[in-house]
Amino acid sequence: MNNNNQLPLIGVRVVDFGQQIAAPAVAMILADLGATVIHVDPPQGPQWVSPANAVLNRNKQCINLNLKSEAGLNQARQLIDQADIVIENFRPGVLARLGIDFEELRAKRPELITLSIPGFASNDMLRREWKATEAIIAATSGSFTDMGFNRVLMGIEPSFSPVPLGSSYAISLAAGSVVMALYERAQSGQGDHIEVPVAAALMEGLSYNSFVIDQLPERYKTMREHEIAYRRENNIEMDLTYEELQEYLDPFFRTYDCADGRKFYCVCPSHRNHAKRALQALGVYDELMAEGFPEVQDLHAPIHEWDGETSLGVYPLPEKWAKIVSAKMKKAFLTKSAEEWHRIFGEVGIPGASQRTTKEWLHDEHTNQAGLIIEVDDPEYGLMKQPGPLVWFEHNAAAFMQAKGREFVDFETALHSLSSTTPPFKLNASQKNIASNPVQKGWLAGKKVLDLTNVIAGPHSAAYLGRFGVDVIKLDPVTPLYDPLIGCLYSFQTDMGKKKALVNIMTEKGREVLNRLIKSVDLVLINAPERQLASLGLDSKSLLEVNPNVLFCRLDCFGGPLRGPKTDYIGYDDIIQANSGIMMRFGGSETPEEHAHVGTLDVNCGFAAGMGMALSMYHQLVTGQVSRVRTSLSAVTNMAQIPFMFDYQGREPFNEASGREVLGNHPLSHFYETMDGWIFLDSDQNEFEKLKSLEGLTELGDTPDLHAYLKHAFKQAATSHWLNLLRGADVAVAEPNSIETLRHDYSRIHDGEVGTHFGSYAFSIYPDHPSGHCFTQIDHYSIRPSRAAIRAIAPTEKFGNSTKEILASVGYSETEIADMIEANIASLGWSKEYLPS
Repeated sequence: MNNNNQLPLIGVRVVDFGQQIAAPAVAMILADLGATVIHVDPPQGPQWVSPANAVLNRNKQCINLNLKSEAGLNQARQLIDQADIVIENFRPGVLARLGIDFEELRAKRPELITLSIPGFASNDMLRREWKATEAIIAATSGSFTDMGFNRVLMGIEPSFSPVPLGSSYAISLAAGSVVMALYERAQSGQGDHIEVPVAAALMEGLSYNSFVIDQLPERYKTMREHEIAYRRENNIEMDLTYEELQEYLDPFFRTYDCADGRKFYCVCPSHRNHAKRALQALGVYDELMAEGFPEVQDLHAPIHEWDGETSLGVYPLPEKWAKIVSAKMKKAFLTKSAEEWHRIFGEVGIPGASQRTTKEWLHDEHTNQAGLIIEVDDPEYGLMKQPGPLVWFEHNAAAFMQAKGREFVDFETALHSLSSTTPPFKLNASQKNIASNPVQKGWLAGKKVLDLTNVIAGPHSAAYLGRFGVDVIKLDPVTPLYDPLIGCLYSFQTDMGKKKALVNIMTEKGREVLNRLIKSVDLVLINAPERQLASLGLDSKSLLEVNPNVLFCRLDCFGGPLRGPKTDYIGYDDIIQANSGIMMRFGGSETPEEHAHVGTLDVNCGFAAGMGMALSMYHQLVTGQVSRVRTSLSAVTNMAQIPFMFDYQGREPFNEASGREVLGNHPLSHFYETMDGWIFLDSDQNEFEKLKSLEGLTELGDTPDLHAYLKHAFKQAATSHWLNLLRGADVAVAEPNSIETLRHDYSRIHDGEVGTHFGSYAFSIYPDHPSGHCFTQIDHYSIRPSRAAIRAIAPTEKFGNSTKEILASVGYSETEIADMIEANIASLGWSKEYLPS
């Protein structure tokens, strides 16, 4: 259907059997990138009735087939015979029982790529048959229980969020896996079968909430953590109000009231320059310094060696100075409107943003000018505001914005669309006849990436590619930009598998090192606004003069395919959470609150950038063209909010569940207390008759207040009773779990495997982690190919650990290396300790 021949997946043919969110969204991304996609719904229409289907099925041709009939099954098989990729997200085995067996299909056509996105893993014998809705996966995986320090202190458990985090992570991971499988197929002629369980994707997305560092130094603990420990030790109730909670937040990492009654989210901890600029913009810096605010020169030294008690750029600030700084900042923010502060912060280069709703984001001048929000003409809803592309190429960015509304067609039209699509390349006979047995290498084996990124999203994307065989060199400055919390602690996950060097690339000799490295790699990765590229020599002209074949990937905060007023504003995950409506959705419009999970958008931006890098490699392999691929936190928030990220004339009000007191979407999709715990029921009106036929719920149809009735009914029996009864009737239900429980039940000493054989949950314990601490983390296990190997990447080495090795690899002698270290052009470490105490 998509005839835009400038797009990288032109000629790729997809049959999409997906329902709900994740699978249709993966097919949508492939369609956005130029693939010809046929979406198949059952005769009665999609399982999920929502205007969001107009977004999920744009750029596709949609047909209805009855797979339970011989005629419908035969038609489905004819479509598959013309396809390169087939996508589904039913429970394991459902599609095979209907007569579409991926193993049989790939035995006949080894070049076929098949993708399954079940709720729980196919080898999870406990849960694979559960009705796995978005909320059921979230509840089971600890997403509604481990909602962060704020919710603990406010005494709110369980919590609920309508943001479909599981699907949003699965979308990026699964789409990326397909692109990498296409890359491998273009070389070998072989396809693959890939499984991406949504539960596993969610756990990888929540990786910064689930890791544990034994004996973590006290300097990294926030005021909230100290208060939680104090209350628990003294048996004091967790009952802080929202207003009281604010005083336990770091002054550089919280929401402030502004002159217009709107709120502004300031996010500039851990970076000395950002914090200083914020205080100067607010007009309180000189006043604070006059009061004796201390300044520590080396934040990476052990804290007992400091020449002061704290400093700008330290997170968290100690309570004494946090209260002094926040009082001054509160007063200053009240002098201007939230949007005025957003402009001031953005233009000066300070991370911060006004708190806004999703509707405001959809209609914002910047998002529309930049192509983060586009207009699509849908046959049912007319002209719609919809999310822009997830990734795009710089050289033809506008081509990625040309989405067409879904097209409802008959079978013959759909079949013709696939059969008349010209493949991007032909597989020769020798390729097709290769036996489809497992290979011992990753899809991207042998590729090399130079990683110049920092914080979470950028470095996470490079580490993510490591599992598929990519070798990554991480280059950092000799003087750290961030304090050890972001600079070191987060790197336990973001820098796994990388060789790490410290070089000052702003010197003449350091620039020579950078250029030699650029010549040695396939792709350069950075997270920075465009205005910084020329000074680094990473603009297109300069980079290609060094290496005419090198690819380039850039992530940023507000970037879109085109320029907009905020394109050069810097920021983090939290900035876009505030500006795009996530915080108002999570905490409520009057009391917005950061979505509890660390890296909510950051991690997914890393996954999206990983997909973008693989896409540019595939595009280069097929066409010989060199590209600069892009994504941003702003593009990623659109995927995270895809069930409500649209608008059109006549749209119902934006009244989805929001606020910390909301425990569900509606009475039939809600948390309920039982005799001995809680359950989450996730049903709807279509199952009303089924529900009221169950023992203990028979009077459901006689009450006008469903919520009150169910609240009373579920308290009459134990959690186990309701789980057995409802699952026996194939009604979606779950007991809320905690990440701590999952980690306890599914952890093992790291065994060199990625954990895919353990089902939906797998953690690894590294007792001999290079940091000297015992470290536990979720496995890199969400992407599960049948042929390609997934590499268990090594624990993160200390910054500068491989400086000598990397310099030698690009031709420097031992003497030259020693001279650079002596001159502090290169360095072997930031501090005596890996994780400063």
